[in-house]
Amino acid sequence: MEILQTPENALSHSSVNAIINAPIEKVNIADWLLNLPDAEYQRCSTQHIGAAISVTFDGKPVSLNVETIGDALMVQHYVADVHRPDYCRMLSISDSITKNGRTKVQVLWELKVTKIDEKTCLYTNEIHATATPEMFEYLKEHGINLADAAASRQAASDAHNHEETPNFAKSIENKALTGQYNQPF
Repeated sequence: MEILQTPENALSHSSVNAIINAPIEKVNIADWLLNLPDAEYQRCSTQHIGAAISVTFDGKPVSLNVETIGDALMVQHYVADVHRPDYCRMLSISDSITKNGRTKVQVLWELKVTKIDEKTCLYTNEIHATATPEMFEYLKEHGINLADAAASRQAASDAHNHEETPNFAKSIENKALTGQYNQPF
């Protein structure tokens, strides 16, 4: 069940935009994301380790992503709540592994495309990280207050998002225009 983000449980929120030089009619974020090869995911950020596609028991698509955010190794299990050509809403209860141990973080990942004109679109990559009950226990165990954890996560998440978003946009653009991944950025 989704945890609604509030000031009392927010760890981070990052939203970054990039231009896609392709007509919106050719862009299909859901197709791009839910068929994304591991190697294409890895080349979109120096912090990306691996990716795969799966399904839930009830058949919902899942994007499995392994990456580092700051000093945490993140194993993300993004379930596609919404997966349309112009918008994907992916929700994960992610494993966060640091030198202090392992905990859980809820991550909401939204991928959106909006038309600018006949030849270009605006891609938005938006990420919300929210503390879970397990995260609150982890913070208490290690004497870390939420404000410090949130400040660290915000800086790391925003830096990561600024690196991956332009590369995601180029990959989406390449897929829209050529039907292929592994094209030059």
